[in-house]
Amino acid sequence: MKIKNLYNGLFVLGLLMITGCNIQGETTTISIDSIDAKEVLTLDTEADIFQYDGIIYKTNIDWLNELSLTKNVQIGEIKTKNNTNTDFKDEMSNKLPIGTKIFSTKERGDILIVEIEGKITKYLAIVEG
Repeated sequence: MKIKNLYNGLFVLGLLMITGCNIQGETTTISIDSIDAKEVLTLDTEADIFQYDGIIYKTNIDWLNELSLTKNVQIGEIKTKNNTNTDFKDEMSNKLPIGTKIFSTKERGDILIVEIEGKITKYLAIVEG
């Protein structure tokens, strides 16, 4: 009889622990905010950047050039150029010529590839977490 009461007590205690540790209706949200062109260019006035889908992409990052990536499908092209470095819009660049094709990569979603006259350049999404 004592063993049965012990098991029942442990069972109830276990249920209380599980229920007490459960967070009812709360969720944890992690967001990654993108920074704008002005912020990137304040940190590096010579940065080669463009904006695509609300995110700034930057090149000339040492480790980025070492990655072996495969060009996927064309997702856009540079439509406007911005020399004032403020008020960037999608498919706008500060250095790339208008008409430069933008491609996704098969391996990573945070890196895009541009192609100019057969030359491939990799751009990394610049975000803050």
